Amino acid sequence: MKHLLSALAVALVLPASAAFACGGSFQSFVADLKSEARNKGASAAATDRFFANVAKDDAVLRADRSQGIFTRPFLDFSNRLISNNRFQSGLSNGQKWDAVFDRIDRDYGVSRGVLLAFWAFETDFGAVQGDFNTVNALVTLAHDCRRPELFRPQVFAALELYERGDLDPSRTTGAWAGEIGMVQMLPRDIIENGVDGDGDGHVTLKTSPADALTSGGKMLSSLGWRAGEPWLQEVTMPRDFNWFATGLDKKRAARDWARAGVAPKSGQLAAPNLPASIVLPQGHRGPAFLAYPNFDVFFEWNQSFVYVTTAAYFATRLEGAPRLTAGDPAPGLGRDAMKSLQRKLQSRGYGVGGIDGILGANTRAAVQAEQKRLGLPADAWPTQALLNAL
Repeated sequence: MKHLLSALAVALVLPASAAFACGGSFQSFVADLKSEARNKGASAAATDRFFANVAKDDAVLRADRSQGIFTRPFLDFSNRLISNNRFQSGLSNGQKWDAVFDRIDRDYGVSRGVLLAFWAFETDFGAVQGDFNTVNALVTLAHDCRRPELFRPQVFAALELYERGDLDPSRTTGAWAGEIGMVQMLPRDIIENGVDGDGDGHVTLKTSPADALTSGGKMLSSLGWRAGEPWLQEVTMPRDFNWFATGLDKKRAARDWARAGVAPKSGQLAAPNLPASIVLPQGHRGPAFLAYPNFDVFFEWNQSFVYVTTAAYFATRLEGAPRLTAGDPAPGLGRDAMKSLQRKLQSRGYGVGGIDGILGANTRAAVQAEQKRLGLPADAWPTQALLNAL
């Protein structure tokens, strides 16, 4: 789980280097962490034991810098992640842990399909939880100066878990970014949202599906999940639609979209009175969705648009929605071409959020604005035609 909300809030106030020390000698950095831990109230003995064997893990840094899968277009990405086997496993696990999901729905209002989707994508239902030493990963990323505002506090949260007896610095393993357990939660999130779902007196996210799923449900609730509301619904679009009206930043009541010719692919509008946006992951020739307020909560779990849209869509499938209509989207841009596009957009004054070859929210907004200016369908899907026109 990539929960970045609190870290981003801090980063808006102070530069990372000013608020959180990072870089320099790794040994000196660890000594500084130990001093701060003692100042925060941790015992000297526990602090020494916790940091006794900590080491920089270069494999963590390589993983952090090579997340190329997020550059894939939605249809490719979703086809890779939603295999028939994973879909059937999702249905099977939904039945197996039926009582747990019912309790989560009652207590936190989070639908089972949502948690099943995250459980599937994060760890393949607990089978692949990562073998990175958690403490090494967190200290390595805190030392690295890309996002110390996120990872330095997580080191002290891990120490708190250790003092509680819920983390072993030598043996606890997980994802490269320090997440632990079946739904991949960072230490601070475990402290704030961990739940003993199976009643054994411990919060054991690596081996207890009840603990992991219930903790995930509580966390989504704390992030603003609205009980009993939908999150995503596939729709069909009229051909003469004003494509510039699409995008997550443009919301209308779902019934108003329906009056403009937007129609559910199956059944009725899930929530006619709720505000909703039209999401076109691969432009106006590809699949289309109405995204309701709960869709925004997915971004508090993971910041990637393609991951979020795929997880939200998979969650609907697990709750009975039909397979999407792929359509015939125009070919997208490869990573190098996307970087070229981002440089062109940046030279025109757009803030694209970095030249990384990833189609994020800022790049989408810039693409849509330029498409409108050039008289192209303003659907925020970058194509070779747009790149050529620029």
